[in-house]
Amino acid sequence: MKVLLLGSGGREHALAWKLSRSPRLTRLLCAPGNPGTAKLGTNVALRADAPEEVAAFAKRESVDLVVVGPEAPLVAGVADALADVGIACFGPVAAGARIEGSKAFAKDIMAEAGVPTAAFRTFTDVAAAEAYAVAQGRIVVKADGLAAGKGVIVAHDVEAARAAVRAVGAMGVAGQTMVLEELLEGEEVSAMALCDGERYAMLPLSQDHKRVGEGDTGPNTGGMGAYSPAPFLSAEQLAEVGERVVAPTLAVLRRRGIPFRGVLYAGLMLTRSGPKVLEFNARFGDPETQVLMMQLGEDLLPLLDACARGTLTPRTLVSAPGASVGVVLAARGYPDAPEKGRRIEGLDAVPPDATVFLAGVEARDGGLVTAGGRVLTVCARGEDLARARERAYAAAAAVRFEGMHFRRDIGARGMKGAP
Repeated sequence: MKVLLLGSGGREHALAWKLSRSPRLTRLLCAPGNPGTAKLGTNVALRADAPEEVAAFAKRESVDLVVVGPEAPLVAGVADALADVGIACFGPVAAGARIEGSKAFAKDIMAEAGVPTAAFRTFTDVAAAEAYAVAQGRIVVKADGLAAGKGVIVAHDVEAARAAVRAVGAMGVAGQTMVLEELLEGEEVSAMALCDGERYAMLPLSQDHKRVGEGDTGPNTGGMGAYSPAPFLSAEQLAEVGERVVAPTLAVLRRRGIPFRGVLYAGLMLTRSGPKVLEFNARFGDPETQVLMMQLGEDLLPLLDACARGTLTPRTLVSAPGASVGVVLAARGYPDAPEKGRRIEGLDAVPPDATVFLAGVEARDGGLVTAGGRVLTVCARGEDLARARERAYAAAAAVRFEGMHFRRDIGARGMKGAP
């Protein structure tokens, strides 16, 4: 199969790494890709979020399958454009991608599907939202639209609630509508399902670390690291999440004439009364994908192809034994104003039992320099979580660039095990 992979981050490098191992792959094109994907396939200068350009290129190159990494191309309608020219796409049409592109739409779907979630209200007036937030005191404020992983603010008191509403309201188009919801307590985990519009298969449970600082302190980021499997749900409980969350959501979308073919990502809070959905995403998580690709013990390509064509066989996916850990190495100033152009050194000294996925990186003057906030993810597997963490951090210690920072507690909560 000839595959076109859209995106340029660490998630896409990890997907390219996994797809390149498939015996069914004949050629991998990455648009626009990064220096990491260039070693696994061919990078092409193509705007991933320009649907007509992508469709024309895929048709011209006789691509068999397009795999979409980021959310922006999906929301823009790249899957729709590909369908128009008869090319299979792993990733939902724009109407399905609204489940990530609009928090209010996602909440409506959850309500219709009977999916357990936090109580919420939707506002378009900042003053009304502020009054409600102040009355609640403890609340979560979410921008309705896409905000690069930074459109969610958790407020624990009245002043923080007021400030959160004003901050989201100032986000422009993304914050014109905002969702205010009950603040849930518990472990937050990522449950992802490969979906073909009707059937699904659950990926191993993972846990992201969204705050920039250790102990979950500081501002939210796109994610500072992840590990899998997360020990907080048994195999039976994860299957129940599929039955209570994924299946009814796919059914509601199908009734609305929206075939959801791609990844349905449910961010879950494991509360005392059971798992509740915090958010839906319409694509693989980042940095969860980096560890999931290491943890998946079977060929990814036929799974994605079956989802894109509506022929997925629902079953338990094969997981590799042990655990995988990924540590994000970030640039100084991330998440607010990351420094760029710092030379990256030490990648050749990373031990062979670790894998580095590049993200905010570009090639310059025969080397690599930082080009974004989350620069790369250092991943390692081990026979257990402790060994995987040890290997990942040993590998991270080999890499250097000016201003580099990372969390040293990735996977620590998983070490404590399920409550």
